[in-house]
Amino acid sequence: MRGVVFDGERVLVVDDLEVRAPGPGEVLVGVAAAGLCHSDLSVVDGTIPFPSPVVLGHEGAGVVEAVGPGVTHVAPGDHVALSTLANCGACADCDRGRPTMCRKAIGMPGQPFSRGGTPLFQFAANSSFAERTVVKAVQAVRIPEAIPLASAALMGCGVLTGVGAVLNRARVDRGESVVVIGTGGIGLNVLQGARIAGATTIVAVDTNPAKEGPARRFGATHFLTSTDAVREVLPTGADHVFECVGHTALVRAAVDLLDRHGQAILLGMTAPKAEATFLPAAMFLDKSILGCRYGSSRPQKDIALYAELYGAGRLLLDELVTTTYPVEDFARAVADMEQGKVARGVLTF
Repeated sequence: MRGVVFDGERVLVVDDLEVRAPGPGEVLVGVAAAGLCHSDLSVVDGTIPFPSPVVLGHEGAGVVEAVGPGVTHVAPGDHVALSTLANCGACADCDRGRPTMCRKAIGMPGQPFSRGGTPLFQFAANSSFAERTVVKAVQAVRIPEAIPLASAALMGCGVLTGVGAVLNRARVDRGESVVVIGTGGIGLNVLQGARIAGATTIVAVDTNPAKEGPARRFGATHFLTSTDAVREVLPTGADHVFECVGHTALVRAAVDLLDRHGQAILLGMTAPKAEATFLPAAMFLDKSILGCRYGSSRPQKDIALYAELYGAGRLLLDELVTTTYPVEDFARAVADMEQGKVARGVLTF
């Protein structure tokens, strides 16, 4: 079968992948579509250290082909969105409703794939850049068949992370102000999360002026090309500032733009050893800096909610998909993303 493999030095689109059958508590999914996210490329450039060879991809949707023993919530033929959270469901954090903090979901990659007899690692317990993948049952979330699978794929990461950061982590309230630095796939979902939450002033910041149209479509009330102009819109600062780029200077800018009792939420992935600075004295005005893993999400609950909001016309999914590419055009999809031509490019099988 076809897939995208990083061998430690280069990315290859191959057609000789194999994947094992699902075991107890697992699901085999035929992947129809998978979104290309910066996190996939962060494995390639070393920002996210990961063993290789590895099958890339972590934002996908498809159709269940088979289930292992003990799986009852999905069945062959069901349409599913795939999450990256292979959480155990039984530890203290899972029991508290914090599956993103499950220690068994981090740092223990499996090897369900092989190529020419050589095992390949699975990225983010997902590897949706393959025609078929095996995931834990908890990662397969049934969705209505009315949602196009190319759109549904984006719920598995971009929507969970961006909208979830607003609703679950920051808990943005009605009438509050929000600044979103960076309007890529994550930033656009933060914008629509802020709109859904009822924020009244939503400022999008991106150096690319071509991003203004999409930003306003998703919920921005203002668009700026520099953080320097934010104070002209919000003279006393913002209630919430989301950094969606992963640049240390922008982390500092996010903190500096806070009003009293404001929160800076860090979503962009910086280099592992990058350091950011801020003025500690300013934090005594009840300001906070919040990390956020995967939108502090609960995928089985949250994806169902987002599917309902999509059906009601409140959550935009189709509009996130700028271009679809056959998996063989992976290099073109990467180039388009790096040049800022797409909100989200989606690979199809």
